[in-house]
Amino acid sequence: MSKSLKRVRATLEAAGVTPDIRETALARTAQDAAEALGCEVNQIAKSIVLRGEDSGAAVLFITAGARQVDLDHAAALAGEALGKADAALIRAQTGFAIGGVAPLGHLTPPRAWFDRQLLSFPLVWAAAGTPHHVFSLAPAEMARLSQAQLADFTRPS
Repeated sequence: MSKSLKRVRATLEAAGVTPDIRETALARTAQDAAEALGCEVNQIAKSIVLRGEDSGAAVLFITAGARQVDLDHAAALAGEALGKADAALIRAQTGFAIGGVAPLGHLTPPRAWFDRQLLSFPLVWAAAGTPHHVFSLAPAEMARLSQAQLADFTRPS
């Protein structure tokens, strides 16, 4: 089991959650993950990491699978311009590789926002630290454990 997957599992267990972690070879895109899990694409909680232009810090936006982060709305929430985070920044600050970024269990917890669209589902799925593992959780619990603020910052893909 990878260190990243272990960290996600440990974070969930420390919160009193018995994790439902599943392995799937099709978890690289939200659409592929939804098809593999037999759920709606918007039940996939994508962890989008951006870079604060002023702070240089990773900023996390957890969004429904068929939605995109609206950079203007996201920047207004973050209070700074946002740009693309590179793989090195993502790995250094979250401890995860691109494609496996979980919404929780980060090495350095980022400022985070959670897409309200996800709250319309009883259960959502997110990367569990690798591109091939996902876990499920009630969306309100995922927002709480990721220390993310509920907000509107997306548009359809």
